Amino acid sequence: MDGTSGEPAVGPAGPVDLSAGLAAEAVAWGDGGLVAGVVQDAADGRVLMVGWLDAEALAATIATGEVHFRSRSRGRLWRKGETSGNVLRLRSLALDCDGDALLIGVEPAGPTCHRGTRSCFDAEVASPSAPPATDPVPPQGFSWLETLWATIAERAARRPADSYTTRLLGGGVDLAGRKVAEEATEVLLAAKNDEAAERANLDRSETGRLLAGEAADLAYHALVLLAERGLAPADVIAVLQGRHGRREGR
Repeated sequence: MDGTSGEPAVGPAGPVDLSAGLAAEAVAWGDGGLVAGVVQDAADGRVLMVGWLDAEALAATIATGEVHFRSRSRGRLWRKGETSGNVLRLRSLALDCDGDALLIGVEPAGPTCHRGTRSCFDAEVASPSAPPATDPVPPQGFSWLETLWATIAERAARRPADSYTTRLLGGGVDLAGRKVAEEATEVLLAAKNDEAAERANLDRSETGRLLAGEAADLAYHALVLLAERGLAPADVIAVLQGRHGRREGR
């Protein structure tokens, strides 16, 4: 206990260095020596489930790289997916500000919920007699674009002299817009090269890599152009959401 505040003395909040582990005394264990673990898909931040960990489960999670819980119904250590094979591969771990909850970033090997849904917070899947649904599209990690946009916004505010983004913004619409047009052309050319490789039954690993690189350049420069114009990506997303809603209603 902290002699001045009367609160448990816990470790600092924030990301945990998985290579160094997390000492049990850094956690403010609750009743029964348990702490809540909020499991989140590392690719897009989707909350998949909530479970309870004790010191043994936390140590096993870090040591094996697969998420373990303390099963209250079984009364034992439980590796998620030990029966179904839908394990949760540990990608990140963070302790909250009070030390009494863990945020567990994972790469799921399959549906997290025992009902067959991606998340325990999803609606129930269709009955076995219903026509089979299409396979769910795996998450693509779009949430990382928030990091890129935050960097561009920071450059727009501070304008560091040694920044390429600063030079683009300083050139106004003409420079940023020209780069968008150039990169769009590069994307088309890379896509045509990839198509040619596909038709010739050639290995597409290199043409695919080049296409991904050109598409990345286009996405970056389009975001810089939005920043130059003072337009947030949220405005673009709102338009896409509106269009999607209209199509769903048809």
